[in-house]
Amino acid sequence: VVTRDDVEESLKATWQYVKDKEQLLKDLHSQIEETDQRLSVKQAERDYWLEYKNVGSKIQANKIMNLEKDIRQIKDDLHRATEYYRNALKAVKEENDRLVERHTKFCKEQAPENAVRYLDKNSRREIEENEWLKEEVKVYQKEVSDLKASIQLLEEENISLVTKLIDSRLQNLRV
Repeated sequence: VVTRDDVEESLKATWQYVKDKEQLLKDLHSQIEETDQRLSVKQAERDYWLEYKNVGSKIQANKIMNLEKDIRQIKDDLHRATEYYRNALKAVKEENDRLVERHTKFCKEQAPENAVRYLDKNSRREIEENEWLKEEVKVYQKEVSDLKASIQLLEEENISLVTKLIDSRLQNLRV
C-alpha cells in the first residue's frame, strides 16, 4: 500500500534529483565554456609563439647581428680615435720639448754675449747680469713644468671626451 505522502516524497525526491542533475549539467556547461575560453587563449598564445618562431625570431636575430656589427664598428672607431689622440699628444710633447730646448739653447748662447758686452763695466754689473740670467732660467723651467702640466690635463680631458663619446654612442645603440 502506497500512501499519498509516500508518493509525494517520492516525487519530491525525484524532482530534487532532476533539479540536482540540471544544476550539475549547468555547472558542466559553464566549466566547458571556461575551458573553451582558456583553450582559445592558449591557442592564441601558441599561434603568437609560432609566428615569432617563424618570423619574429629572424627579425630579432637580424637586429642582434646589426647591433653586434655596430658595436664592432664603435670599438674600431674608439681604437682609431685613441691611437690618433695618443699620436697627437706625442707630437705635441715632442714639439714642446723642441721649443723649450731651442729657447734654452738660445738663452745659453745669449748669456756669454751679454757677459762679454758688459765685461768692461764694473764687476757689480756682471754679477747682476749673472743673477738675472739665473732667474730667467728658473722662469723658463717653471714655464716648462707648467706646459707639461697643461699637456697632462689636455691629455686627460681628451681621454675623458673620447670616453664620453663612446658611452653616448653605446647609449644610442641601446636605445
